[in-house]
Amino acid sequence: MSYGAKAAERLANKIILITGASSGIGEATAREFAAAANGNLRLILTARRQERLAAVSASLIKSYPAIKIHSVQLDVSKAETIQPFVDNLPSEFSDIDVLVNNAGKALGKDNIGNILESDIADMFQTNVLGLINVTQAVLPIFKKKNYGDIINLGSIAGRDPYPGGGIYCATKASVKSFSHVLRKELINTKIRVLEVDPGAVETEFSEVRFKGDKDLAKATYTGMEPLIAEDIAEIIVFGVTRRQNTVIAETLVFPSAQASATHVYKG
Repeated sequence: MSYGAKAAERLANKIILITGASSGIGEATAREFAAAANGNLRLILTARRQERLAAVSASLIKSYPAIKIHSVQLDVSKAETIQPFVDNLPSEFSDIDVLVNNAGKALGKDNIGNILESDIADMFQTNVLGLINVTQAVLPIFKKKNYGDIINLGSIAGRDPYPGGGIYCATKASVKSFSHVLRKELINTKIRVLEVDPGAVETEFSEVRFKGDKDLAKATYTGMEPLIAEDIAEIIVFGVTRRQNTVIAETLVFPSAQASATHVYKG
């Protein structure tokens, strides 16, 4: 059986929840899952921007008429909304098989001592508490059937802290520690925990970091060829479609011009 046929077979009829699915890596992951399964799956797409979710959903349905999509506006930083969201999923989407914790953000590159309190709170509430709360809400579903995949989007920043990343790096280090603990706690189950740590990926991420300054965002990648969202999506789907006994626990992904968080070649 070919790689593509195996992937489609292993994804058939699965229910996949993706946070931050309105753009960037989240959107690309939704499209990659749909392509790998030939549309034979159910997607739960969440993000803060409902209109963007609607556009992504419409595009996927146009390409894969058999696909089933439930899109819901959800801000993972608002803890009180997460359990009700999971509890109120329609029955045909409630038995989740795969959770992709993709929602996250970086805000600014200020040095410690000059970081806005609102930026500190926003990054921790989204990148750490949001990821933990979504995981805790979904995990009982996985435990009940002793099956499921949790994919946490980390970052090179969680492994290799850099000046100007005091808070963002700390949040991604938290994701790494949480993923390690969760994997160990689930060692006697068939629930897999996969962590994907990208390096430089050109998405709207940098525009958010620089608070809408597109020139500063673009300058981040000047002189190099960064990864694109589809590169990370392919790796996520590859991990999920491996044989159930195979856990690709951690994946560090760089463009060819990068060797660490700060060691980047710009020709």
